[in-house]
Amino acid sequence: MKLGDELLEPFLEVINFLGRENGLRVVVEPSVYEQHLRGREEYLYAYTFTPGDTERLSEYVDFVVCIGGDGVILHTSYLFKSSMPPVIAFNMGSMGFLTNHDFGNFRDDLRDVIYGGTKLDSCALLSIDAGSLDEPGNSLGVMVTLRMRLECEIWRKGAIKAEQCVQVLNEMVIDRGSSAFLTNIECYEKGRFISRVQADGIMLATPTGSTAYSVAAGGSMVHPNVPAILLTPVCPHSLSFRPIILPDYAEIELKVPDNARCTAWVCFDGRMRQELSRGDSVKVRMSENPVPTINRTDLTGDWFDSLERCFRWSDRTVQKPLSPEQLADLNSSPAHQPQPAAVSVPSPPSTPTAVQAPAANGSAHVSANGA
Repeated sequence: MKLGDELLEPFLEVINFLGRENGLRVVVEPSVYEQHLRGREEYLYAYTFTPGDTERLSEYVDFVVCIGGDGVILHTSYLFKSSMPPVIAFNMGSMGFLTNHDFGNFRDDLRDVIYGGTKLDSCALLSIDAGSLDEPGNSLGVMVTLRMRLECEIWRKGAIKAEQCVQVLNEMVIDRGSSAFLTNIECYEKGRFISRVQADGIMLATPTGSTAYSVAAGGSMVHPNVPAILLTPVCPHSLSFRPIILPDYAEIELKVPDNARCTAWVCFDGRMRQELSRGDSVKVRMSENPVPTINRTDLTGDWFDSLERCFRWSDRTVQKPLSPEQLADLNSSPAHQPQPAAVSVPSPPSTPTAVQAPAANGSAHVSANGA
């Protein structure tokens, strides 16, 4: 749940629906449990976990309910270090690009998750007759988008193993911090040097993160089902350094060279910001554990709805149609009148000419034969 008392009432509505009305055990975060649920007999179906249980959280959680904005989904991704259960997110934040579900319909949407929905018209793999959907066992389920994550390892200079490994849903960013100098970063792909980055910073983003910081820095918007890694420079000191899209099997290393003028700073989904000294590097590759998010409509419809709702993508006032008088004037203009066909007249035979050899002074003399 997003922090803030304004969401307490919706939060209690959701856990009441899950626990009291549907008999599920509800697991909430420790801070929320301690502040609002501990010691209250009416919430005996609510549980929490300890920091030591986070590694095993996916073993006893079947699905996750998020209430708030996109930051709640990023926070959920941070909680699950490895495999992750499906996430259904209800939009009650300021942007909500990833939270496509309307909270006013939360009962119906959660009921579809628990018992199976019947609205997967575009799922061609399921061939259940429409008349038998009411029979037990014939529910279609829900549609899920597998959102790619990046696995980022921090390697300190001279170390024999990674100091830290982080799962990233949106992007990993290296920037110059408070230094007055440009960032100087060496970029490698599977050990092969590909570029030296001189810019305010550089980021590696997922398709999900393409509509976040990356698009603000000039990167492309990529559908979350496209298997790719986006490399986007931040204010590069070169007009030719444009954003590129790499295949998902690329393995990128970003290293602060030993002769760099200054150190750099790295952060992951806006968290865990820390300094990279000279010789340190960050190795990035596709994670084996994506984030499955439950769709409201289908895989593509939700994405285009978010582009229109959040970004006003391709939003423009439609051109006014021409009036009948304008159409009549346009059709009567000379440019729209039929033109006579052009008739070509054969030209008379040309008179043969003789070309003499160049004179000694280098000029050419041409004489014509004839009358």
